[in-house]
Amino acid sequence: MKLALIGAGQRGMIYTRYAYQSEDIVAVIEPNDDRRKAAADEFQIPLDRQFESVEAFYRLGKICDAVIISSMDRDHYEQTMQALDLGYDILLEKPISPSPEECLRIQQKANEKGRKVIVCHVLRYTHFFAEIKRIIDSQELGKVITIQHNENVGNFHMAHSFVRGNWRRSDLASPIIMQKSCHDMDILSWLVDSGAKRISSYGNLTYFKEENAPAGSAERCLDCKVAADCRFDARKAYLPMRGQWPATAISVDQSEEGLLNVLETSPYGRCVYRTDNDVCDHQVTLIEFKNGVTATFNLSAFTNKMYRTIKIMCEHGEIRGDDNLNVIEVTRFNSNMAEPVEQTVVRPAMMSGGHNGGDTGLMIDFLDNLGNAGFSSRSSIDMSVESHMMAYAAEEARLTGTVIDLDQLKEKLQHSITA
Repeated sequence: MKLALIGAGQRGMIYTRYAYQSEDIVAVIEPNDDRRKAAADEFQIPLDRQFESVEAFYRLGKICDAVIISSMDRDHYEQTMQALDLGYDILLEKPISPSPEECLRIQQKANEKGRKVIVCHVLRYTHFFAEIKRIIDSQELGKVITIQHNENVGNFHMAHSFVRGNWRRSDLASPIIMQKSCHDMDILSWLVDSGAKRISSYGNLTYFKEENAPAGSAERCLDCKVAADCRFDARKAYLPMRGQWPATAISVDQSEEGLLNVLETSPYGRCVYRTDNDVCDHQVTLIEFKNGVTATFNLSAFTNKMYRTIKIMCEHGEIRGDDNLNVIEVTRFNSNMAEPVEQTVVRPAMMSGGHNGGDTGLMIDFLDNLGNAGFSSRSSIDMSVESHMMAYAAEEARLTGTVIDLDQLKEKLQHSITA
């Protein structure tokens, strides 16, 4: 198979490195000169197949079997629609689009053209969540009644990606519930095997704003007199992480001098209390599914690590999971408090690759799909749109203070794309 990479940032490079083990990477499209050159060197892409703009690449017509689209959120729609017109199958980084109408238009065109669009909902491919899904589907604890699910973003991750980084503003990228947590909407819908009925949501940007800046702090960390006492000092965030995320996300040059140069001029060197960010740093969402299951989802930057925890309460027992520890506890309910607890601890098999092996599982699925006309993907466009409707509804509910009916929302959106 021949593939092209559109967007040679962190996520695009991860997917393409896996594909390069068995497939040909024939083109790279990336506006950043350093990233484009690094990708071209790594994947041995000739100069005449290195493009600064996607328009120049698409003018060649269809020159390979599929494209990996891992550009910025608001570029996904146009790039995907053009790729479908040219007959490409697509691996599409989430979110599909910040716009629910655009998500539906992509789904509609993919089905009309008979093309495969696989969305990078990597959590579906982890052994951790697959094992939880197996336990639920086995009915050994009866039906699911309600779920508590937490996405612990991590204080430093929030500062990097959603305060200083590319996803700091909804108008530039997406609301955080869409950009970060369409993963979680997808997992919840998948686990309970149901679409959502009603959603409400509450949250705000509370901490990462100027009123919380330390006295005497500066606009940029390298100019700041109080940086030594600040855990968000950009030097603390990036210099000890040379060669690893998140340092690799801000510069191809991983020398100390290279990183300091970036911190001197880029958004990654700005004070986290003095940027132009506007996305929530905490948000809670309440979901009622069509099959009667209820769920609470808590997104928070006020955690020390990046991980997810989940508690699933069923008719005859409960499931607790921590994907950082890779531990799932299955407990059956007692008749009284004196009985011994009947509990099973499951440690799912580990798989190499990011997101607890989810990145690897996704790429195996994608490449198998390209080579098999009858293969059905776990995260096809048809499967993945529901999560984006849920995330959009959550943000609308948060902004308007209302409860969003999903069927009414979808009917309104379908009318708008067919009008």
